[in-house]
Amino acid sequence: MVGSKRVALVTGGTRGIGAAICARLAAAGATVIAAYREDDAAAKDFHDHTGAETVKADISDPAACAALVDRLIGKHARLDLLVNNAGLLIERPSTQTAQSDWDRTVAVNLSAAFHLCRAAIPVMRQHNFGRIVNISSVTAVMGSPTEAAYGAAKAGLHGLTRSLARETARDGITVNCVVPGVFETDMTASMPQRTQAAILRMIPVGRRGDPDELAHAVAFLLDDEAGYITGSILTVDGGLSMGG
Repeated sequence: MVGSKRVALVTGGTRGIGAAICARLAAAGATVIAAYREDDAAAKDFHDHTGAETVKADISDPAACAALVDRLIGKHARLDLLVNNAGLLIERPSTQTAQSDWDRTVAVNLSAAFHLCRAAIPVMRQHNFGRIVNISSVTAVMGSPTEAAYGAAKAGLHGLTRSLARETARDGITVNCVVPGVFETDMTASMPQRTQAAILRMIPVGRRGDPDELAHAVAFLLDDEAGYITGSILTVDGGLSMGG
């Protein structure tokens, strides 16, 4: 299981899937820091319920990514587990996607993961231990007519994961990627009922996933005993991406 003395950073960690990941890691005894961008009320509620540390940061800014990791290392002297979970979805057809929308989508969903990994890997190397999990999306595998920027950025995480896995394989560091399907979150709950019904018909298991189920998969890859798993792309989608 995840070591009780591990220090974990989870971006987008105060809501939805990120909050479930943080809760599972905290229950295992890890010191958990949940990074968030702007929802102070949700962050306070999350802290009140879990006791986990929260840090406000705009990870679309490379300097903010470096400062976030420096702050954690300054306080905790190490960073063992990194979960790049934060995501930004702007749904528009490609012909209506502004350059600024593309740039911000890539910055949050892909570039931030690179900048955080770049900052975290040196300290992980010092301790000869690290676990990095990048959270992608089934859109990266299946595509979506209104999510070109999002799908491209999330697909980029697959290449980033495997390249970093090769780069760090001899350093006690593993880098893996989890590809979620459709889960019970605020975003899916706000979809029109007709859209929700259409999505459910596409999922072989016949339901949306519970965030705790995804958190379980992430915790598995963060486990101290998962040192022989690196460069893997783990799909957790109820069979959605099988098609058919």
